[in-house]
Order: sequence, then C-alpha cells, then structure tokens
Amino acid sequence: MHLPSRLRSTTLGDLLGALHRLSASGTLELVEDRGRTHRVHLSAGLIVAVELDGVGPSLAEILRNDRTVAEDVLRRSLLRAMSSQRLHGEVLVGDFHLSPHVVGSALRRQVLARLSVLEDLEDARVLFRVTVRPPRWALLGSPLGPSEFLRGRRRARERAAEPRSRPERAAASPSSAWFVLGVAPGSDVTEIKRAYRRLVRSVHPDLFPGASEGQRRALEARFVLINDAYRALVA
Repeated sequence: MHLPSRLRSTTLGDLLGALHRLSASGTLELVEDRGRTHRVHLSAGLIVAVELDGVGPSLAEILRNDRTVAEDVLRRSLLRAMSSQRLHGEVLVGDFHLSPHVVGSALRRQVLARLSVLEDLEDARVLFRVTVRPPRWALLGSPLGPSEFLRGRRRARERAAEPRSRPERAAASPSSAWFVLGVAPGSDVTEIKRAYRRLVRSVHPDLFPGASEGQRRALEARFVLINDAYRALVA
C-alpha cells in the first residue's frame, strides 16, 4: 500500500478515500513533529474508531451539547465509569438507563467530531499499520460508512485553493473553545459566562473530595481545558 508520507502533501479526505477504496483494515497514524500520535482505525475500509493524542471531544461533551442528558447524570455516570474502569456509554445505558440509541448516535458523532479535529492538522507524518488494535469502544458492529466520514472532507485540490488563514473554520471546529464550552459560535458574553460557570461547577476538583487520584487528575485536566477555552473567548 502506497500513501503520501506527509499530510501537508495531501488531505485527510484523500487518505480516507484511498483507504476505503482499498478496503483496508488497520490503523492510519498521523504523527505530529512535536510527538503527538493520532489514530484512525479502519475495518474493510470503514472507520470504527478515532483516537486523539491529547484532550478531544468526549462522549460527555457530545451529550452535553445535545442537552439531552441532565448535567448531574453526566457527572455521576462519568465518575462511576472512571471508578469502575468501565466505558462511559456502558455505564449510561446499564446503570442510568439511557437509551442505547441515544448513546450510539452520540458515539458516532464523537468519531466524526474527532475526524474534524484531525482535518485541521496542517502537517504530520503518515503511517499505516495493521498490528495496532482498536480501542474497546470501537464501533466494530456498526462502523462509519463512506457517506458519513467522506462527506464534506476537503481534498488536496480544494485545500490548494484556500487562503492560508481560515479563522472562521478554527472558531467552529469541534476542538475550539466554542465546542469545549458547549456554546454556538458567535454566542454573546452572557451565554459564554453562563456555560462556563455551569461547567466549572461540574468538574471543579474541590467539589469532589472523595475522588480517587486518577479521577482527580481527569477532573483537573477538564478544569484547565474549560478555563483555557473561557479565556480564549472572553479575556
């Protein structure tokens, strides 16, 4: 299999299209020069999982943005998942009786949101491996089809015609501050502050005195991310 060695000479859409046409099974790795490695797992040319090296859109964030699950349920289920080392979606369905359809739909949108994050990468080393196992939460029984993961993806010829600066795309990206705070791009300061206060109350480490060391580290990471997003939009 021959793929471009660098992302800057192609696009994520072109890579995924080529792998789909080859019915490839394995893992597309995008290795940034600063050492971060991101993975797209495929089975027979279809996407079953996307892993980001670093903080990416979580299932809780997807459901929070949908406003279909109460914040208290998200917080308690996330802590239970961390303490029991189970998948968050599994806990939501089994312990909190959330509809499997709701969780499944959110998981698919999580994968698509992570692909959008990868699409914003300017460059990375491109590798394809057949020995990397997909994560436990992979959509092995219902992978994303080409109509889902190829629709709207930029191609190399389109990227060459784009201006170098695309601030409006960055602002709307799922990895942006808007996405982290769960507010629509262009929301006013009042809405941003309201979302910020709500999120801080849900993850502030001091509000969870009984959290384990691992849970506390996860809460601290989310707290830092939320504060960075707030400063990017308001400060």
